[in-house]
Amino acid sequence: MSLVKYEILTKVAEVASFTKAADALGLTQSAVSHAVSSLEKEFGFALIHRSRVGVTLTSEGQSMLRAMRQVLDAQELLQQEAAHILGVTRGKIRIGVISSISSNWMPEIIQIMDHQFPGIQVELREGDYYEIEQWLLSGEVEAGFLNGQKSEQYQFMELQQDPLLCIVSHKSPLFQKTEIDIVDLEDMPFIMTSYKGTNDVKVLLEQYHVKPNIRFELSEEVGILSMISHHLGISILPQLVIQNLPPTLKAIPLKQGGYRTIGIAMKHHASPVTKKFAEILSAWLKEQNSSLPS
Repeated sequence: MSLVKYEILTKVAEVASFTKAADALGLTQSAVSHAVSSLEKEFGFALIHRSRVGVTLTSEGQSMLRAMRQVLDAQELLQQEAAHILGVTRGKIRIGVISSISSNWMPEIIQIMDHQFPGIQVELREGDYYEIEQWLLSGEVEAGFLNGQKSEQYQFMELQQDPLLCIVSHKSPLFQKTEIDIVDLEDMPFIMTSYKGTNDVKVLLEQYHVKPNIRFELSEEVGILSMISHHLGISILPQLVIQNLPPTLKAIPLKQGGYRTIGIAMKHHASPVTKKFAEILSAWLKEQNSSLPS
């Protein structure tokens, strides 16, 4: 059994390229190719399908990858537990993050981690809620930020309720309002956030039986704000993603309230490093919230 070969195949599967995997691991492309070929010879079947458009795992390769990840996770946990017993916190944690978390929370959190626990290596992987949940279930990440989904396959720790606000341009008839009744959005031109998984905005609109005129569905908040700036519609977005709005745009609270629940999901048997990350994250958020004006 070669853990190095397992790590190589895992990286090849992640980036779908021998060249990119070699660059990420600091190896030559021939070394990566040789490691994969060696595993195929050892197992007796093909793991990788090679084509002009790149490399993909065979069905057998996908099955073996899941098993290899379990072995690598067990090895990482073993090393972390040994370090924990010695009173030394070290190891690696892979975290699935949404864009608003990676830009607003993670820079300071990683600074704290680097300062207090330089032996912990933090890797971030950005995606939407659905992707993060799939990475968590498949073992590609040890922890991930989700919006309230619960599962028997992982533990979920609620962190913050992020208010949903209506975003309008200065030419909108709603611009002068200090509060907006969500029923007033019926039939209004609307730019909807688009991503897989539970959509907090759609859930809120459905809760009050409001059907706006959805002109566009975009996955990036930057694109949504640009559309609103050009007076092509309004939207509802979480407060965390709309920091530093230009003066031509305004974020207005909804009369009915509404929020998304941000939390961190982890495996039930989380590693010492994962637990330490969650502990630091929770303490940082408490400090941030305590410094807000009441």
